[in-house]
Amino acid sequence: MSYKTILVHIDAGERWRARLDIAVQLVQRFDAHLVGLFALSSVRFPGYALPEAGAALTEAEKMAEALGAEVRAEFERQANVAGLTNAEWRASLEDAAEIVPLHARYADLVVIGQADPDHPSGMEAGFAHRVVLAAGRPVLVMPYAGRFNAIGKHVLVAWNAGREAARAVTDSLPLLQAADKVTVVSVNPKAALHGEQPGANIALYLARHGVRAEVSNVLGSEIDAGNQLLSHAADLSADLIVMGAYGHSRFSEMVLGGATRTLLGSMTVPVVMAH
Repeated sequence: MSYKTILVHIDAGERWRARLDIAVQLVQRFDAHLVGLFALSSVRFPGYALPEAGAALTEAEKMAEALGAEVRAEFERQANVAGLTNAEWRASLEDAAEIVPLHARYADLVVIGQADPDHPSGMEAGFAHRVVLAAGRPVLVMPYAGRFNAIGKHVLVAWNAGREAARAVTDSLPLLQAADKVTVVSVNPKAALHGEQPGANIALYLARHGVRAEVSNVLGSEIDAGNQLLSHAADLSADLIVMGAYGHSRFSEMVLGGATRTLLGSMTVPVVMAH
């Protein structure tokens, strides 16, 4: 298994170049095809203003097209500098939260950015949530703060024995197989879900795929699971977290659903999420 098509979302923010740098690295690592998709959040008007909104919408589309042309030139320049012959540009005037998941279904991995509350970039605050839920593909979310020259040397796998976590692990196998170190972390694991030795079963599964994983269980903490994972990632100097997004049972919603919201709001390292 490998990633053969990697989609990177490009918006009007300051961090799209950093996302592109990581996407280019991954394309080179996996000998993949790169797709750059430029899309912004649609301008929304209240119902009473719709009859008079035509001119404003037309102007917004013209501005988006002009910005897209500028960004495309930079995208192609960076692709050429990296020596990529397999880079493809796409642009859409459709709402990004709708069009990114659609294009994502024809990719193996999607790279997007965390919302920056202090620097609006034409993206709605819930953009990452919507893409993770709708894409049907693993989504690599890059933080809006911090510098990440490379990712995937030490990967922390957040494991709660749930369906979403299993999907995240399987979808991330290329990254896990390429990592120097993998650590499986469970927060207050329950024997009924994890077995007598929490983490042992998923570590064995990974071993059969050529991934040597260490197991580290966090016990007895009153801190919520999301912040525990971020704290553990810092302690381990992990540069990537892999986790399932949003559970549906009461247990997984409490432990992993809350963790999803915490990480999307407060992530300090890149996170691969799958739903």
